[in-house]
Amino acid sequence: MKKLILSLMMVCTIAPSFYAQKLKGSDTVLPLAQKEAEVFGKKTGKSVTVIGGGSGVGIAALLEGTTDIAMSSRAMKFDEKVKFQESGKSLVTKIVAYDALAVVVNPANPVSKLTRAQLEGIFTGKITNWKQVGGADLKIIPYSRESSSGTYEFFKEHVLMNKNYVNSILSMPATGAIIQSVSQTKGAIGYVGLAYVTKGIKTIHVSFDGKKYIEPSEETAKNKTYPVIRPLYFYMDKKAEAKSKPLVDFIMSAEGQRIVAQVGYVPVK
Repeated sequence: MKKLILSLMMVCTIAPSFYAQKLKGSDTVLPLAQKEAEVFGKKTGKSVTVIGGGSGVGIAALLEGTTDIAMSSRAMKFDEKVKFQESGKSLVTKIVAYDALAVVVNPANPVSKLTRAQLEGIFTGKITNWKQVGGADLKIIPYSRESSSGTYEFFKEHVLMNKNYVNSILSMPATGAIIQSVSQTKGAIGYVGLAYVTKGIKTIHVSFDGKKYIEPSEETAKNKTYPVIRPLYFYMDKKAEAKSKPLVDFIMSAEGQRIVAQVGYVPVK
């Protein structure tokens, strides 16, 4: 009996100091958060769980109280902010990195540059063949993230100028699925975060003025010459901010920001 009481006392003493963080949301932020969590966990022995699913999914989870941090590749919408206000929660917003949103095609595609207007035409269905933009006589197969994705929202707002995607667009549940599909489909085109760019796909030089075409890279993102740059966010409930502070402080430290660059994104500092 004495041993049992002693064991219970030990559990009660240890439990309050137990640290477990949960991050949920953006697939764009996912590889960065996973690497940061891995290094943070090794340094501190603290547990961090990172789950994707899309920016909207993460924000909804934060509202429901099922995640500590919502990862997002877009700014929070007005109606989402209203829901947080109505729930009595006060939001804390932290920009942890920057990203160049890369437009990608199959490596066999000879097209290497597109204007914003041409991208709008492709993703809204007005341009359907690569020969219309200087390529081969080949059907364009556009891929997109699903609507819960912050990348989907950002691309629609900043590249399509809020015009609707073509109804026949192939919506993918994760960024990795876009990479795989574009690498295997000759007429494909899609868009992904810079950290997802691999040798199996080709990045497109993009122009918003029809004159200067810029390739997405860490350098062009850092000097802001690439026209599709976006911040990557952590959202937290202010009441629970203290719990997340050690992890956030690490990400914003010199070491944490070096990891940002290693993963393929642009440091805030």
